[in-house]
Amino acid sequence: MKQHKKEQITLWSKRVIGIIVITVWVIAIAAISGSSAPFIEQAPYCIFSTMTIFGLLSLLYKGLERWTAPQ
Repeated sequence: MKQHKKEQITLWSKRVIGIIVITVWVIAIAAISGSSAPFIEQAPYCIFSTMTIFGLLSLLYKGLERWTAPQ
């Protein structure tokens, strides 16, 4: 029973974190693309922000999976 509750908490945490991270990513990309710089200058910022944001998402997901794993 306790393990099932932990899995449910993890599942909902992943969903909420995923929605938050995707929202942050969309805002970051919109802010970058809203600048007056040409695309060639915007591309490194887009790539860096995408890699950083989704790298943190992966780290959070792995941490939650490790927390949920049976001991």
